[in-house]
Amino acid sequence: MAHVRVADSMVKHGLPPAIPPAARVLLLGSFPGEESLRQSQYYAHPRNQFWRLLGDVLGEPLAALPYAGRLRRLARHRVGVWDIITGCEREGSLDGDIRNASFAQFDWLARHAPKLRLIALNGQKAGTARKRIEALGYQTLVLPSSSPAYTLSYEQKLAAWQALRPHVLHPE
Repeated sequence: MAHVRVADSMVKHGLPPAIPPAARVLLLGSFPGEESLRQSQYYAHPRNQFWRLLGDVLGEPLAALPYAGRLRRLARHRVGVWDIITGCEREGSLDGDIRNASFAQFDWLARHAPKLRLIALNGQKAGTARKRIEALGYQTLVLPSSSPAYTLSYEQKLAAWQALRPHVLHPE
């Protein structure tokens, strides 16, 4: 992770994609929060519900596993993780504070993960890329954000995230 101070903002660089070549589903977030950048791990903040939600969808104890184990389990289910923003200026962790964003380039994705069909967007900020991603031929699904800043109840979030089940439990 690199930080460069520009005026009063911090230029931050995101995490590399964690997408297995056999991926059929990609969970695409907005940009890592401060704790995730510090640990170099997707969804590292203990209050972020990403690993719990996805674990409940997959029937796997993802939240209880070390990070490398989480990624291995996702790979077994042919699921990848990445962010739509690869760099930006931002103080703190809120999506609303993102400025001067650099967006992920998807041209390599079809070669890297040729069986990828569904890109699930974690939250409304990531969801702003929906039309661009659909224009590339991928199916999309916008999910409620796993962030603790998004105040839907866990049960409401999980009900929406269950739409992933047919794509991750019984891939074609």
